[in-house]
Amino acid sequence: MAEHTIKAFDEEIDRLRGLIAEMGGRAEAGIENAMLALQRQDKALAAQVVADDKRIDAIEAEVEKLVIQVIALRAPMANDLRDVIAALKIVSVVERIGDYAKNIAKRVPMIATNRRMLEPVALLPSMGQVAGEMVHDALNAFAARDADLALAVIERDTVVDDFYNSVFRTLVTYMVENPKTISECAHLLFVAKNIERIGDHATNVAEMVYYAATGQTLPERERGPDIQPED
Repeated sequence: MAEHTIKAFDEEIDRLRGLIAEMGGRAEAGIENAMLALQRQDKALAAQVVADDKRIDAIEAEVEKLVIQVIALRAPMANDLRDVIAALKIVSVVERIGDYAKNIAKRVPMIATNRRMLEPVALLPSMGQVAGEMVHDALNAFAARDADLALAVIERDTVVDDFYNSVFRTLVTYMVENPKTISECAHLLFVAKNIERIGDHATNVAEMVYYAATGQTLPERERGPDIQPED
């Protein structure tokens, strides 16, 4: 009976990890496609990102149900319990990451009327790539219980913050010099802020992974700029 219970628990944990991997993969794709839609001014691709976010929400609900089932039926202890609780917290964060990608995609039709508006924000694609890689590595760290990889993700958050500061300064300068562009620049500021928040959330995932793997919490870190408008 004990062996059967252990096997069932292992299968449930594997299913949890599989669902989180799928959810993370979809969130990563959402980030990549939202940035492509912005670069190409592709309204159809942007609309697809918005539609695909529903599947991320559905996976979150499925994981929540499975976690409740595991805790109720298996009563996991110590390391196993940390893994299960981390999974529950991580899916909530990944769902938010998917929302940020959706927010970016929603801005595309508002920016697509003026291609030259992308000129002062050439940093956005690179910023989005770094944030997407952070999400990817944070979830890989969770799958492998890799505390070192989680730490590497956390250290990269400053790169995204630096990108955000550069984009913010560039857009503010552009608005001052070209007042007629204020509305479109404001949309791009929202895009930049959403990418910055993706980086913050990837870092949150990495912190949870580090705790789940080591049982230790990291010192509170300085957060990125949080005074600008956010979707």
